[in-house]
Amino acid sequence: MASLPYPATAQRLLVLPLQSNRGFASLPCRNLLVSDLAGLSPRRMRRRGAGKRRSSWERRWLPSLSAALVPEGAGKELRQAGATERWSDRERSQVMNLEDIISERGACGVGFIANLRNEASHKVIQDALTALGCMEHRGGCGADNSSGDGAGLMTSVPWDLLNSWASEHGVPFLDNSSTGVGMVFLPKDERHMNEAKAVIVRTFLDEGLEVIGWRPVPVNESVVGFYARDTMPNIHQVFVKVLIEENAEDIERELYICRKLIERAAQLEEWKDEMYFCSLSNQTIVYKGMLRSAVLRQFYLDLQDELYKSAFAIYHRRYSTNTSPRWPLAQPMRLLGHNGEINTIQGNLNWMQSREATIKSPVWRGRESEIRPFGNPKASDSANLDSAAELLIKSGRSPAEALMILVPEAYKNHPTLMIKYPEVVDFYDYYKGQMEAWDGPALLLFSDGKSVGAYLDRNGLRPARYWRTADDFVYVASEVGVVPVDESRIIMKGRLGPGMMITADLQSGQVYENTDIKKIVASSHPYKKWLTENMRTLKPVNFLSSVVMDNDTILRNQQAFGYSSEDVQMVIETMAAQGKEPTFCMGDDIPLAVLSQKSHMIYDYFKQRFAQVTNPAIDPLREGLVMSLEVNIGKRGNILDIGPHNASQIILSSPVLNEGELEALIKDPSLNSQILLTFFDIRKGLEGSLVKTLKSLCEAADEAVRDGSQLLVLSDRSDELEPTRPAIPILLAVGAVHQHLIQNGLRMSASIVVETAQCFSTHQFACLIGYGASAVCPYLALETCRQWRLSTKTVNMMRNGKMPTVTIEQAQRNFSKAVKSGLLKILSKMGISLLSSYCGAQVFEIYGLGQEVVDIAFCGSVSKIGGLTLDELAREALSFWVKAFSEDTAKRLENFGFIQFRPGGEYHGNNPEMSKLLHKAVRQKNESAYSIYQQHLANRPISVLRDLLEIKSDRSPIPVGKVEPAISIVQRFCTGGMSLGAISRETHEAIAIAMNRLGGKSNSGEGGEDPVRWSPLTDVVDGYSPTLPHLKGLQNGDTATSAIKQVASGRFGVTPTFLVNADQLEIKIAQGAKPGEGGQLPGKKVSAYIARLRNSKPGVPLISPPPHHDIYSIEDLAQLIFDLHQVNPKAKVSVKLVAEAGIGTVASGVAKGNADIVQISGHDGGTGASPVSSIKHAGGPWELGLTETHQTLIQNGLRERIILRVDGGFKSGFDVLMAASMGADEYGFGSVAMIATGCIMARICHTNNCPVGVASQREELRARFPGVPGDLVNYFLYVAEEVRGALAQLGYEKMDDIIGRTELLRPRQISLMKTQHIDLSYILSSLGLPKWSSTEIRKQDVHSNGPVLDEILLSDSEVLEAIEHEKEIKKSVLISNVDRAVCGRIAGVIAKKYGDTGFAGQLNITFNGSAGQSFACFLTPGMKIRLVGEANDYVGKGMAGGELVIAPPENIGFCPEDATIVGNTCLYGATGGQIFVRGKAGERFAVRNSLAQAVVEGTGDHCCEYMTGGCVVVLGKVGRNVAAGMTGGLAYILDEDDTLIQKLNKEIVKMQRVNAPAGQMQLKNLIEAHVEKTGSLKGGAILSEWEAYLPLFWQLVPPSEEDTPEACAEFERVIAAGRVPVQTA
Repeated sequence: MASLPYPATAQRLLVLPLQSNRGFASLPCRNLLVSDLAGLSPRRMRRRGAGKRRSSWERRWLPSLSAALVPEGAGKELRQAGATERWSDRERSQVMNLEDIISERGACGVGFIANLRNEASHKVIQDALTALGCMEHRGGCGADNSSGDGAGLMTSVPWDLLNSWASEHGVPFLDNSSTGVGMVFLPKDERHMNEAKAVIVRTFLDEGLEVIGWRPVPVNESVVGFYARDTMPNIHQVFVKVLIEENAEDIERELYICRKLIERAAQLEEWKDEMYFCSLSNQTIVYKGMLRSAVLRQFYLDLQDELYKSAFAIYHRRYSTNTSPRWPLAQPMRLLGHNGEINTIQGNLNWMQSREATIKSPVWRGRESEIRPFGNPKASDSANLDSAAELLIKSGRSPAEALMILVPEAYKNHPTLMIKYPEVVDFYDYYKGQMEAWDGPALLLFSDGKSVGAYLDRNGLRPARYWRTADDFVYVASEVGVVPVDESRIIMKGRLGPGMMITADLQSGQVYENTDIKKIVASSHPYKKWLTENMRTLKPVNFLSSVVMDNDTILRNQQAFGYSSEDVQMVIETMAAQGKEPTFCMGDDIPLAVLSQKSHMIYDYFKQRFAQVTNPAIDPLREGLVMSLEVNIGKRGNILDIGPHNASQIILSSPVLNEGELEALIKDPSLNSQILLTFFDIRKGLEGSLVKTLKSLCEAADEAVRDGSQLLVLSDRSDELEPTRPAIPILLAVGAVHQHLIQNGLRMSASIVVETAQCFSTHQFACLIGYGASAVCPYLALETCRQWRLSTKTVNMMRNGKMPTVTIEQAQRNFSKAVKSGLLKILSKMGISLLSSYCGAQVFEIYGLGQEVVDIAFCGSVSKIGGLTLDELAREALSFWVKAFSEDTAKRLENFGFIQFRPGGEYHGNNPEMSKLLHKAVRQKNESAYSIYQQHLANRPISVLRDLLEIKSDRSPIPVGKVEPAISIVQRFCTGGMSLGAISRETHEAIAIAMNRLGGKSNSGEGGEDPVRWSPLTDVVDGYSPTLPHLKGLQNGDTATSAIKQVASGRFGVTPTFLVNADQLEIKIAQGAKPGEGGQLPGKKVSAYIARLRNSKPGVPLISPPPHHDIYSIEDLAQLIFDLHQVNPKAKVSVKLVAEAGIGTVASGVAKGNADIVQISGHDGGTGASPVSSIKHAGGPWELGLTETHQTLIQNGLRERIILRVDGGFKSGFDVLMAASMGADEYGFGSVAMIATGCIMARICHTNNCPVGVASQREELRARFPGVPGDLVNYFLYVAEEVRGALAQLGYEKMDDIIGRTELLRPRQISLMKTQHIDLSYILSSLGLPKWSSTEIRKQDVHSNGPVLDEILLSDSEVLEAIEHEKEIKKSVLISNVDRAVCGRIAGVIAKKYGDTGFAGQLNITFNGSAGQSFACFLTPGMKIRLVGEANDYVGKGMAGGELVIAPPENIGFCPEDATIVGNTCLYGATGGQIFVRGKAGERFAVRNSLAQAVVEGTGDHCCEYMTGGCVVVLGKVGRNVAAGMTGGLAYILDEDDTLIQKLNKEIVKMQRVNAPAGQMQLKNLIEAHVEKTGSLKGGAILSEWEAYLPLFWQLVPPSEEDTPEACAEFERVIAAGRVPVQTA
């Protein structure tokens, strides 16, 4: 389904919810992996009623499910041949719309099999189908649990099969040298099908091709899922003879042109969205559909035929976050199978559209206009990438070259490439200026029929393993173990690392690994010569050393352009002084810009988009090696034309320019720059003046580019500001010019650079670049930096040592540095690596601008609630401008109070008055005081969208006594995930005790929990307990445990015992204050107590990575949900998301991933410390996020599976009622819960100086904590009573009666200050109600993992007895890749009974085979696990003890130390135990390891990332970025070829030889254990020549370990001198 249409209409059909039992057990049977909802699924109803008329619910349901089949070329009128450069209006209106793009998201399992002798066989098909079946868990199913999201195969054309059919049916022989075979999805309706066939035949005949015949593809409809059958097309093959071309490339090109012409002709027909070519080729064919893996073979009878033979097969199983996927979006596509997500897709589509005017190549013989367009916003990101690759390949590029152009690796500063393969670097440098990277996580499999290959994105964020056998077969797959292969036949095993490629040339039989193929591609042209002769780099120019304007002029400019004193003091001056963005806390509690009574700059209407679930954010600090801010300026030529002229550009190292650098660009003769001033004239009145000026600005830009200008400088700089010529909001000017040039086919001919006063924060830079600017010169911000540095106040503070001394140049450099760091962070939170891809990518949402504004400057961006017109925007810009000319204006800048509360400034929801009233009500338990608090909230200014609504009922009021009791309502309440560490122990425990008294749920946040809190108190006297001596107001029976225990990206405190003691487990994907970002607990907050709970060291900062390592795609999140259900099958698993457009689609994927609860947080939530720009400018209102999620789940039949929880700025019963009527079942309170327990909103949480001890770890401040649990109990009971009173007034007896009832909501008659054009129809729309009541949804059983291998082991009486009586046993078990999270359930049983360290028995279990994901997760002491074989990702995740040994079987044909035998992200968050691996590991080995010890024989990139303890030994090569963010623990790495230095991240750790005797002993002991347990030959060789090998080891030592005996060679002497601090934990 597409994301909800805007606006969604109330008349949409009621959607049938699921009719299964409430357990939602997904039961994967071991061979088919069919997950099925027990009970009466729609599929079963259909079977029982076969042959009967459709039931009433089917008649109601089916029409709403007819998902459109959009052909790839659909949705855009094509230019006819010979069209002029000026495009028609119809073409201009085509925009790449974010709504279309975000409605289709996916992830998958993929692979290929190829025979290097090019011998076609049916065995290849059988093996590919077997592999597909073994990756069913990486795919998704619809609400009927039978319609797959998509599965398919690409193979060579099976000529034997087709000719057998031809001879049976009297069809002429199909000559494989000149016959094209089309696999076509045709309309369901017979008349439409015949019309479509006629169009196809007519096009072929017009092109001079002979149509040999049509073949209905034999299928078995009975195996298709209920929903999939409803949209199932007629599937036919068409055979054509290409008479006019002789060579294979020209035949493929002719067929490509035909397909494009057919797609264009179909656009005029009513069935245009129902016809689609899966493939049309002489080389390859694609069989695919909306099917599960196991069903593909049964559905397509051809695949069962022995005559179906191929030398290769690419297979693909899709997991769409969208539950109504479409048949055409199944994969493989025509060239690619894609597992991943392109984050920059909107920009990529816009740039491809811009290219259409310039693309030319002699191979097309003048027919370029017939093959346009090259993108389709209605198709998926995969389909569009396939389309771009297809254009390049059909134009003569090899598949490898095409993908290197489209998806370049992180080649900058790459030690191997720079030294050994400089020509590859030159290739990438040449194309960097020609093609913006299609950026995002991607494993790409590709074939043109002659070669087959695989390529991984620059981050390596998808698993890809490969192996080769002695009989010349090559296999690549997302997982190992998908095809049964005799280990003795395997001669090579490996994995694709970041940016790596492998190709198999089917004609020569050669396999080319990564650099081989890249060297061939890069050596085809003299790229270095072209770059040297034509590419220029802009040389840095010094910053100005004195001010340009006097103080009065600076002030006038600041006032005119909208600066406030907060902007200058808190943002610009902080950046100038410190070189980093300012930090703040406690969320964003001011009104949305459109609702505010204060004037705002236009940027405040934009919120940054961010990655969650479908793709990962990046850590710009620790993984900066994949990121770049470089940007090329100048004309981008014809991408199909290779030559020196395309290299004529200028490289900027970043988009932040100073005045001198801008001047240098303007003076560059080759750019022929044109300065366009951006002021509008209001002398004839304000109305219409802005739109008129924008039109003339666009025309001037158009004319300049046509006259040869390659650089447009949009400038609001003026020597003298004029009262009647205010500046156009610069973002509006940039967007309008950018869109105009795209729509006129001119955008590739020039770059846009901005010279503006209206830009000083990182968000503002990001907006300008995201909407088309290549670089920005913030002249007034730089002048403000200079003024600040020269001010008397600053000079005195520096002289007195109150701030570091910086020069005037340094201040500007610091500002620029802070902007660049901020830009990297903004890119990274969306998962984008390159600024060149971010430019024009429009990754923003708009809240409060009307369609008129969007259409002229921000086409394709989502603006769901409408808002200001251009005239209203002009009025707001003018309101700033007039301040510069008014006599009344103060002689200093106004403080608008947007960041900090101040009297007379902007309204803040959490204001001192509010907290005083609340404290009075809860401490005195005074109902009238609570009424005053309610009244205060009711009288507040309009600040959030729900304030524009009221609840009205046509029922008569009822007595309050008839309404469900308060104690039942409070069970729906939760508190926010605030970590112990960010807030004090007192606050954390008081909140937990209060929620447990009420039967609500508190949340542990990230950071673990003290086991002392898990038992009820029995020792309370006079409100005090010796167990929790720091709390008052206690009662016997109180429990301080958090019902919800959080699992976040840092995994701090996550141990097996922590997990099994939870009622619910929350996976934190994002947080309202800074979605898409990680965090950091400052060292001063890491007390000995906090360090003990987090398995770290006191005083050492703790880094929380961005949501990344095992939640970087929808199938990996599904795996983590599986892991948590595995270790604690009684705990419901929730996934915390933050509201943004497209969240309904994401939530659908989460529901299909078997989560029990989805939590939607608003942008205004969040209590933690965050950069100001993140607090203010990311995430959306929960009202929109909740509405979209609720309605999308209903539309997809998934709403009954999911408890929907919402939080963000909740303060009262009114908020609860609003959220309920929009569809929420449960309600979260964050900041207000802290206020109720004593917080006074000092907003200095991040400093550790909280005056009332709520958010401090300092003992003297914690002693001031005023709260008692009873205060919070009182608050929540008041809220519940408020809800009861309102329900009685509305005439409803219980919450169930109003949940999801949007018809009760009415817009209030309110006059807003800025606009009357807000449109709430989206929130007010309804798609019906779930089948079950909210209570039934909340009370359903925990979703099950179904039958798992652990249950078989736990049903063994010997195993049970060993656990029960702490005995020792031995077991041996077979395992396959479909057995996931094995050992997790057993570990949970042990941890529940004995804790993390109490089990004295021993389970010795040996597994044989290929283990599935998360093997040996959450191991506890007493578990000795051995795997003979290999494993996939996440081995040893969260292990807390025990021993894990992984070794290949005996009699293997490959060298174990050269082979990859475990996957990515092993030992993630481990808190103990030992692991020994005989072979290599993938990326991110031992990420966030706390205490485990490991020996491995090689790793990929990012080894030891974020480690805080433990020890890792690597007896072989490592990848790049070793020890990034490593604050504790030790690593020993063998460096035989002296390459480690270039691979080390030197930010924190130092490297030294192993000199300390204790370190040498530790290393040797671990290697000895490794040899003993695995039989490692490499380890044996090291031990036998210990003296020779020891000097080749490096020891990596973070500062916290420098004085330990293992790292300090002179430890004895140092300790005698008393230098070593005693570590207490």
